[in-house]
Amino acid sequence: MRADGRKLKNIDPMYKVAAYVMNKRYDAMNMVTIDIPLEHISEYLKEKRRQGVNISHIAVILAAYVRVAAEFPELNRFFVNRKAYARKELSVSMVVLKAGSADNGTMSKMYFDKKNTIFEVNDVINKYVDENRNAPDNNGTEKLIKVLLSVPGVLPIGVSLFKFMDKHGLLPKKIIDMSPFHASLLISNLASIRTNHIFHHVYEFGTTSLGITMGNAREIAKRKGDRIIFERCMPLGVVMDERIASGSYFAMAFRKMRMYLRNPELLEVPAEIVNDDPGL
Repeated sequence: MRADGRKLKNIDPMYKVAAYVMNKRYDAMNMVTIDIPLEHISEYLKEKRRQGVNISHIAVILAAYVRVAAEFPELNRFFVNRKAYARKELSVSMVVLKAGSADNGTMSKMYFDKKNTIFEVNDVINKYVDENRNAPDNNGTEKLIKVLLSVPGVLPIGVSLFKFMDKHGLLPKKIIDMSPFHASLLISNLASIRTNHIFHHVYEFGTTSLGITMGNAREIAKRKGDRIIFERCMPLGVVMDERIASGSYFAMAFRKMRMYLRNPELLEVPAEIVNDDPGL
């Protein structure tokens, strides 16, 4: 019994086989770039600012993800030691640059409720960034790193022990709560440092099954009637552990996410649909 997940009892036999064929998370990585049109998002953010509400681009992306995760619960699955689990919480890990530093960051994670509105998601992000930027040594990840580095020789032994305990479901919840490697989603806003999107690795240690990076805006050619126009888009580099869901399931989930990103106002009310994982 894991502290962070419930073992799935009813999953497609193909997933069980896949866990043995692709027994490492990096074996099962699928990658895709999704170009998100910025026109509707930009208009929405401008309108909110006129109303005195400042919402960030990453808040829109994460609010859409939270809403989709509520409707498509298989996105919140993970595999450890060839076994499939439904995660007990919805968490997102993200790097935050420390105050006064352009090349030194800290990484921890945020927690969301599946019914969160875009305003609540924005508040969680703002609080998380403020806490980690101004007092990064207080977050659990930094504390754990300090412990591992405090005594010579502890780091390799400690990391190996954590990996063994995680593999066998023995890692304490307190350690999992401090670990950014045990999250529903890893997200990185590379556009904030004027960098193109990448396909970020999903760590073999831990349980992260989905990674998204936001890159520099770019113009994408698009046919409109008999004309070719250029649409300003934000590219998302998406990495998925294909063992957690089928390709068609991922496709439906990301189509729904694109729909919310075209209509961010739909995220202003709590989610009406919150589905349980069908494998439980």
